[in-house]
Amino acid sequence: MPIPTAHPNGSPAGATNGRPARPGADQPHAVSVVVPIYRGEETIGGLVEELHRLTDPTDTPGGVAFTVGEIILVHDHGPDRSDVVLQELEQTYPEVRIVWLSRNFGQDAATIAGMSAAQGDWIVTMDEDGQHDPAFIGAFLDAALTERADLVYSKPTNTRPHGFLRNITSRGAKVVLATIFAFPDSTRFESYRLIRGDIGRQLAEVASNGAYLDVALTWVVGSVAQVPVTLRAEGREESGYNYRRLFSLFWKMVLCSGTRGLRLVSLLGVTLALAGGVMAAFVVYEALTADNWAPEGWASMIVVLLLCSGTILFSLGLIAEYLGVALHILVGKPLYLTVGSPTPRPADNREMTTTTASRGNDRVEH
Repeated sequence: MPIPTAHPNGSPAGATNGRPARPGADQPHAVSVVVPIYRGEETIGGLVEELHRLTDPTDTPGGVAFTVGEIILVHDHGPDRSDVVLQELEQTYPEVRIVWLSRNFGQDAATIAGMSAAQGDWIVTMDEDGQHDPAFIGAFLDAALTERADLVYSKPTNTRPHGFLRNITSRGAKVVLATIFAFPDSTRFESYRLIRGDIGRQLAEVASNGAYLDVALTWVVGSVAQVPVTLRAEGREESGYNYRRLFSLFWKMVLCSGTRGLRLVSLLGVTLALAGGVMAAFVVYEALTADNWAPEGWASMIVVLLLCSGTILFSLGLIAEYLGVALHILVGKPLYLTVGSPTPRPADNREMTTTTASRGNDRVEH
């Protein structure tokens, strides 16, 4: 979306009677779409083509006019040739803008980097794999305006296009966060979302290293809505997420959800202390009341020792994880870092060398 320019009389472009134009009243709502790219070589072209159709003014199901003013593609240094495809898309579609990250920072950091560059009234975040249908953007906007919500999540109505084990694991992780860690908002977290533009941009400015986007949104957004969507099959055979990366995301969400984890450690310590006191009282009682009684069962004692030792080490590890997040913030580790252009590929270097040599020959001939 271009930055408004001033008229000769000093009022901004699109202004009505000397006042700024109002989205939805004097002009369509401007939507910026942010897509983090990790392995999008095969799928991002089709998604951009679909989004391009929405660059012309379009009406939502509720009759509200909007337009996709810009498509921000954030290159997150995946293993494929996504950078080459992104450069081609930038040359083909005028609304496409590329944000180049200096290395792989992860989906959340890449999304936040794109949000910081967005200029629209609303920001839509989508996945690169094609399972998110851009046709639902209008319904998102209707829900935001009708329910006065600054954040709208998609609510899939069909089974996710993943394997059974991954779906069960993902659902179980959200249930654990909602119950054990007392974070009920986690059950509606989705990467297909619509965010009010000024909130998204300001959040991107203050987000620090280790921030989990959906958790950070709960800190600054009051009203949240959901819109039923139908997920499509992914446009590639293999998902960009393995179980190690999924567990890493789950653990990051735990650490960012607050100090509930530390409280659970304290509660666990109190529970074990009480259990030890009860066991000690039982041993003393039996020793005083029973004849020739002595506690038996070395195997049981070893099990108890291993259980307690494991609990202590887990608790120390959890505390260390919290301290690690605080340390990264303290030393100034950035959430992401952008660069002006992608790292040149070997083929590009050879091409540049050939071009330089040919220019040198031309100069020699002249």
